[in-house]
Amino acid sequence: MLPLGLLTAAQGQPMLVELKSGETLNGHLVSCDTWMNLTMKEVVQTSAEGDKFWRLAECYVKGNNIKYLRVPEEVIDKAKDQQQGNRQGYGNRGDRGGSRGDRGDRGRGRGRGGGRGRGRGS
Repeated sequence: MLPLGLLTAAQGQPMLVELKSGETLNGHLVSCDTWMNLTMKEVVQTSAEGDKFWRLAECYVKGNNIKYLRVPEEVIDKAKDQQQGNRQGYGNRGDRGGSRGDRGDRGRGRGRGGGRGRGRGS
């Protein structure tokens, strides 16, 4: 299972994020992007020593600072189901049109400068 698929399935769910610095963030995932940057809401931040706590309405975490993510089991099951559903759609590619070799221009591409201008072949 790919991490980004898991994160997109976890949107709106509670999660724990441990940072490389040792701090932890507990909150609900709002959104994520392809670099694993996270936006979270209703967050409780804990210091690396575990002795200090901060309550944050919202926070942004850069993906390169993340060491560990923990999500509920049902999110993992949901991500697996979504991945299975996506794989079933790849079975028949006949409705997508032709492949590269099936060009209507008798196989000529634009290689070696032959595709520009007028009067170049028929």
